[in-house]
Amino acid sequence: MFIGHFAVALAAKKAAPKTNLATLIAAAQIVDLLWPLFLLLGWEHARIEVGNTVVTPLDFYDYPITHSLAGALGWSVLFGGVYYVRKKLSKEAVVVGLVVFSHWLLDLLTHRPDLPLLGNDSAKFGLGLWNSLVGTMIVEFGLFGIGAYLYSTAMKPTNRTGTIAFISLLVFLVVMHIGNLFGPPPPDVQMIAAAGNAMWLFVLWGWWIERNRTLK
Repeated sequence: MFIGHFAVALAAKKAAPKTNLATLIAAAQIVDLLWPLFLLLGWEHARIEVGNTVVTPLDFYDYPITHSLAGALGWSVLFGGVYYVRKKLSKEAVVVGLVVFSHWLLDLLTHRPDLPLLGNDSAKFGLGLWNSLVGTMIVEFGLFGIGAYLYSTAMKPTNRTGTIAFISLLVFLVVMHIGNLFGPPPPDVQMIAAAGNAMWLFVLWGWWIERNRTLK
């Protein structure tokens, strides 16, 4: 799942209005922000296997640190805990932790059974929505629309930049997602890892949006 994770970050603003969108985006995507780095370091592995699923040619055969159930719980507690220590906002810290864990739940829906319980030799889970292109598009775009709507009901622009920054993020994510769905497979895993590190720019984009918007 791709824009579905951003949908959760956008929607969570309604439940945690004191939390910056940049933090919510980082929470929703933290495991996918760490995964490219771990690929480059050789701590986790993937390979290109065209036809692995209808939606993605990637075979995620080794990523227990970021994408196991145990790992997801650990990252959720860690991220939420750090947020609480810094901000002393207990409700928002819980929301942030749940946003982190939502990543595993959404991946559970889309991935084939490759999400491990703990390590690579443990039970693996996945409901396989990625085997249906139409189903994937309905779910992802549906979630994204809901998330964008909920965010817009929680925040309003304070200037023209606030509108442009928000709308441009939505458009960019949709275009990028369509490109991922219908574009050619990546040439190699190293390129995926290198490009994946650019995902941190979305965290900065969230910060830019909130610099120019305020709570309704």
